[in-house]
Amino acid sequence: MGKSKGKRSKTRKKLRKNIRERGKLSTSKIIQDFPIDSKARIKINPSVPQGQPHAKFHGETGVITGKQGKAYVLKIKNGNKYKKVIAKPEHLERVEK
Repeated sequence: MGKSKGKRSKTRKKLRKNIRERGKLSTSKIIQDFPIDSKARIKINPSVPQGQPHAKFHGETGVITGKQGKAYVLKIKNGNKYKKVIAKPEHLERVEK
């Protein structure tokens, strides 16, 4: 039988909420605002499938370069290249300097 290669494959522990984080998503998390050129960390919320970046970017920190609809565009260094990642604010966490 062939191996599954879906978007959420190999994410059994990565996309798991802590016991205290379970329940409804707060509205402040959905409407949080990020200024351009600020730093943000990708922390995927598994209960919200819309606007989710790929699981390999979970835990990565990047710089917000713009907005695309309701989502934000982040510039993340991956190896020697910079990648453009699009994620909704539910999956982002502010990083203080």
